[in-house]
Amino acid sequence: MARNLLRNPCGNEQLESWELTENGGNHWRVEDMPGDCGHDFCNEEVTKYFATSFELCLKRQVIDLIEEGYSPEQLDAQPPVTVKDWYCGRTDCGCIYQMTTCLLDENQKVLQEYIHDPETLDPEADSSWRQVTHTFNDYGPGMRFISFEHGGRDSSYWEGWFGVRVTGSSVTLDV
Repeated sequence: MARNLLRNPCGNEQLESWELTENGGNHWRVEDMPGDCGHDFCNEEVTKYFATSFELCLKRQVIDLIEEGYSPEQLDAQPPVTVKDWYCGRTDCGCIYQMTTCLLDENQKVLQEYIHDPETLDPEADSSWRQVTHTFNDYGPGMRFISFEHGGRDSSYWEGWFGVRVTGSSVTLDV
């Protein structure tokens, strides 16, 4: 099985390894599962998640694939790159989730991009944990970095951490 190239994907080390590109409202916070007005998660080994606030919260990691031990030849063969992310809302407040992943060349110019457009989760409907998955293929030679960014906010502008919750993120290469 391919290894996850993201560090601290579930918040076990608080916000370590993440660049906070937007830290609005009451800022990012790590909470224990299932949290207030939360949902059970499908994997008992995942015990924490990242919570967003009432203004936009985004966090990012840029993965240097050469530093991770991949050779230029392996990368130029265009191995499939799979991105997965888990997200949910609360049962008492709506929220908005978004995610962007970019395959980058040696100058960090975009070769290919996947954008999960902002998605509103309604607590009146189903706001339980769900997973987004995307696999990049046929993106051309030259990939050397991968940028993964995700987050969101609540949709009611309530003070606190009523926004989208994220955990269990992964970026893998099938080499």
